[in-house]
Amino acid sequence: MTPLVTLREKMKRLSLDAILVLDEKNQQYLSGFAFTDGYLLILREKAYLVTDFRYKEAAERLAYAGFTVEVPDGRFSFLQCALEEAGVRRLGFEGSVLTFAEHKRYKERLKGIRLCDIGDAIDTMREVKSGKEIALIEKAQSITDAAFSELLKVLSPRMTEIEVAAELEYRMRRLGAEGMAFDTIAVSGTASALPHGTPRTCPLERGFLTMDFGAKYGGYCSDMTRTVAIGKANADMKHLYETVLSAQRAALDFLRAGVSCSEADLTARRIIEKEYPGTFGHSLGHGVGLYIHENPRLSAKNLKNKLQAGHIVTVEPGIYIEGKYGCRIEDMVVIEEGGIKNLTKSRKDLIEIL
Repeated sequence: MTPLVTLREKMKRLSLDAILVLDEKNQQYLSGFAFTDGYLLILREKAYLVTDFRYKEAAERLAYAGFTVEVPDGRFSFLQCALEEAGVRRLGFEGSVLTFAEHKRYKERLKGIRLCDIGDAIDTMREVKSGKEIALIEKAQSITDAAFSELLKVLSPRMTEIEVAAELEYRMRRLGAEGMAFDTIAVSGTASALPHGTPRTCPLERGFLTMDFGAKYGGYCSDMTRTVAIGKANADMKHLYETVLSAQRAALDFLRAGVSCSEADLTARRIIEKEYPGTFGHSLGHGVGLYIHENPRLSAKNLKNKLQAGHIVTVEPGIYIEGKYGCRIEDMVVIEEGGIKNLTKSRKDLIEIL
């Protein structure tokens, strides 16, 4: 079943005559075409991709069947005419996307039409990935893995954090990435205690170097983290690293369709709390797709949701000791009925950069 058909079924259940889609990732998910200027209008019998001349030729070639590409002189006027022609009385919109000012403008100009927030109707559709989506994410991750393997051949204590991030990004681009999934993190020494630290121009500090990075391919993201030692790792560093790795392995062994998102988090958290209480300050993981952070969330607070076959999630326990160092190890996996398929192939032994 195509996303367009599924959305129309939701429209019926929500008693909507049409849905206006403004979120760029939702537009790409539904239409198969990525663009940054325009909207989708989904009616019960028709679907329009409305944009400008810059995207016309590509949209007509790449958009899924069922979409008519329109390049009107006035987009709002086109919307008004299309809604009137279809007899629309209830128009759905993404409440998390439409600004207050835009909502006011739509309400004033679309007389006789009730605007209805569809909530997470499209977001929940995106949670379970199709075979095509999984293949694109797997390709993105293969690029990310290859970039890390290449980096290890040139990584040196004399490099700066900025240089490490630049090397990863250059190599991902050269290997086929269309862009970065997010801003690359490469932080060393005391800065590795910052889960989302910003790379600095200073030479790499002794201690841990944590690198969190990902490629984008076909619009879909990858996400991985590896931590290495700059210099010889002492006994304390080795113990901390092994604790993080043990926590991740336990979580990976636990994951499969039907298990609780909260229990997945707690499986890893219990191991870390026993050795390093209070140092694992974020959730175990998150969904990945067109956005780098999507549902489901592998969080101790996510008590209601269970994993489904086709979910793609990260598994990224970490330990962060303020003023000293931190360590995170992250893989990205596809949830299956009896377990997982781990898309991340990079080595996870503690590597020392001497």
